[in-house]
Amino acid sequence: MCIFPVCKLRSPLPIVHKYYQSGDVIIAAIIYQVFFLSNEITFQSVPSHDVLDQYLFLTHNYQHALALAFAVKEINEHSSVLSNVTLGFHIATDYLEEITTYHLAMEFLSTKDKFTPNYKCNDQTNIIAVIGGPRTKTCLNMAITLCNYKFPQITYGSAPLMNKETAGLFIKWMFPDEMHQLKGILHLLLHFRWTWVGLISLYEEDKERFIQERLSMFSERGICFDFIENIPQVMYGNEAVEMVEKADKLYKVIMGSTAIAVILNAEITGVVTLRIIIYGLDSDDIPKERKAKVWIMTAQVEFTSILMQRKLPLGFLHGALSFAIHSKELIGFQQFMQKQSPNIENEDGFIRDFWKDAFECSFSSDIKDGNADRICTGEEKLESLSQSVFEMSMTGHSYSIYNAVYAVAHAFTAMCASNFKNSRIIDENRWNLFLQSPWQLHHFLQQTSFNNNAGEEISFGPNGELVTGFDILNWVTFPNKSFQRVQIGKIDPMVPLDTFLAISANDAVWPLIFNQTLPLSICNEKCPLGNSKIKVEGKLSCCYDCQRCPEGKIADQMDLDYCFPCPEDQYPNKIQDCCLQKNMTYLTYQEPLGISLVAIAVSLSFISVLVLGIFIKHQDTPIVKANNQNLTYTLLIALLLSFLCTFLFIGKPNEVKCLMQQTAFGIIFSVALSCILGKTTIVILAFMATKPGSKMRKWMGKRMALSIVLPCSLVQFTICIGWLAIFPPFPDSDTHSMAKEIVLQCNEGSTTMFYTVLGFMGFLTAVSFTVAFLARNLPDTFNEAKFITFSMLVFCSVWVSFVPTYLSTKGKYLVAVEIFSILASAAGLLSCIFSPKCYIIIMRPDLNKKKQLKKT
Repeated sequence: MCIFPVCKLRSPLPIVHKYYQSGDVIIAAIIYQVFFLSNEITFQSVPSHDVLDQYLFLTHNYQHALALAFAVKEINEHSSVLSNVTLGFHIATDYLEEITTYHLAMEFLSTKDKFTPNYKCNDQTNIIAVIGGPRTKTCLNMAITLCNYKFPQITYGSAPLMNKETAGLFIKWMFPDEMHQLKGILHLLLHFRWTWVGLISLYEEDKERFIQERLSMFSERGICFDFIENIPQVMYGNEAVEMVEKADKLYKVIMGSTAIAVILNAEITGVVTLRIIIYGLDSDDIPKERKAKVWIMTAQVEFTSILMQRKLPLGFLHGALSFAIHSKELIGFQQFMQKQSPNIENEDGFIRDFWKDAFECSFSSDIKDGNADRICTGEEKLESLSQSVFEMSMTGHSYSIYNAVYAVAHAFTAMCASNFKNSRIIDENRWNLFLQSPWQLHHFLQQTSFNNNAGEEISFGPNGELVTGFDILNWVTFPNKSFQRVQIGKIDPMVPLDTFLAISANDAVWPLIFNQTLPLSICNEKCPLGNSKIKVEGKLSCCYDCQRCPEGKIADQMDLDYCFPCPEDQYPNKIQDCCLQKNMTYLTYQEPLGISLVAIAVSLSFISVLVLGIFIKHQDTPIVKANNQNLTYTLLIALLLSFLCTFLFIGKPNEVKCLMQQTAFGIIFSVALSCILGKTTIVILAFMATKPGSKMRKWMGKRMALSIVLPCSLVQFTICIGWLAIFPPFPDSDTHSMAKEIVLQCNEGSTTMFYTVLGFMGFLTAVSFTVAFLARNLPDTFNEAKFITFSMLVFCSVWVSFVPTYLSTKGKYLVAVEIFSILASAAGLLSCIFSPKCYIIIMRPDLNKKKQLKKT
């Protein structure tokens, strides 16, 4: 049957490498396997056939073709996938950029072996889908042609940069969503704390796309790129000089960078070019440690090499990390490859060139001058080849091709079942018409979901991408130019983001120069403990200086952005890298300061008791009677209690002590000051009462003393009771005043009430001092006011000094200042008022007589 007859077109160049196997339906494939060494062909002149001899075979990529052939073999041998239908394949390789890919795409739509687009005249071209890869350009150029025909396509390797909403209708990607791989790389960098990295793309457009669309997601997580470059494209002839200059510039950028981790965002030929650049442009001027890089290769990159690279070492890949589409070994695949031989009759147009390049030999039929070094026998064993020449274990790309063939077979089976479910007999015309409409396969291909022979589930996402994750492989190279890839982790996009990356870093090997320690890919040395980072003007955020933590803060990890304070109950150590527990402290009876204050308090208490005893013993003497005995006794008892109340301030604070400390002090001192005010007032009244006709006599006596002492004391007592009722003091701890100590203290509860108590005491002091000062010039016989004036002067001096001292003192010494002020002020009152009287009573009893009081 012939359709759409057009004029036959002559092919510009024949397709040299093909592998064909007939079948009822055919799966076509464009697999890049040949590396040409000629200039790019243009349409400016008729291409020469001589260029077809100027190529090197990519021996690793031959496994891709074998994986397709193996899948077809399995399907044909197991009728459970395709029943009563045999599957065939048509594999070709593209070269010389876009030209051959377009040619092949059109040839698949033509009669077999005849380049006549849109013209089919036999049943040997029943192609139902095309598989393409692993190069991006192969997939893209294939799609440009075949999408016009809505032809089903499956790409492997790199996904072409095109509108996926449109292309997704006709193309399936044997590759996960690109964003999963980018997130995986980001998580990998964060896991190893590599913040200073480089990136190399294969194409300029890939580099620009990364900068515009993907760079921000890395920057937001603190990853900085020292360089973002692309590998120079292979050029020939006069342009080769320019290519070498670009390659040399790239090499200097890579090796001159302090970044250890370098992302290779390339594809299958990326390693070929990179290997030539690294070893071809190696220079002794670059320090050895700068040459050590940890390469992070995307899943599109697979190891492959060309003949001229066989003698180049592989050491630059030792310790590298690579992403790979999750894969498993297939039972029987290695045995299938071992059976391959150029001596077997088939239409494998690749095997002879593969054999010659892999085993570096020549077939006797190709020898013209008899100078061949080694003759190919066809009996050579693939398993004898080094991994750097050919791998026997299935690679990720081969696994993708294998699954792609099965996906097409399952989709075709579903499509047949849907189209012919009501027909028992399928006539030839209906079958041919059915095969003329391969676009029907799209729906069933999207819905395909199956378990392959390795037990892996294969299905496509909503945009036609493969639903799977990535394996993270660690490269180990050996001196004999062999290598091993060890899985140390995986990326699973189906799990929560916090478990997105699973990796066993302890199993990883690193470049030898690092002596199996994790490399640090950072812009500068990490800030040591006790230091934080500080931004450097004009540099990326990953490049910074370090500064010492301010006082009171620590940095307990290296490379912290900010120092932070210790908890309230801890304080920084000397080097500010950790927090130490603060000691609990308070004024104790055991320490020298506490012992000294206790000794002073006890001594003054004893003296006040002694004075009180002297006054009681000599209560009938004139000097005692002349100074109002009741007020004198009350004042002495108040002074005694003042000395004793200091014991409330010493020792560990508790609830009882805190309630009594300030209130007892306030009330007792108010009583003492009231007594002094009463004594001063009585002195004045006594003087006035001695004048003839004075009416002051009726104010003399106990009633006068009580009218002064009781109201003043009750006012302070009322204030203290209100304080205790509303805002009672309580035991507290001060964690801020002392850097290394937690001070146990009594919290006043209300600062206002505390200063109200002090304010009332200050008021009494001011009144007493004023009254005493005014009475200082009364006659000596009656004048106790001079002593009271001097005592109040001492009292005021102590408490005026107390305020600034109290406010500037911290910790337990705050309590000591208050105790000292209490003792000093009370001692001043005791000594200034009572020492002159005690002197007369004890040392000069001759002056303690009534006639002395009558002297004017």
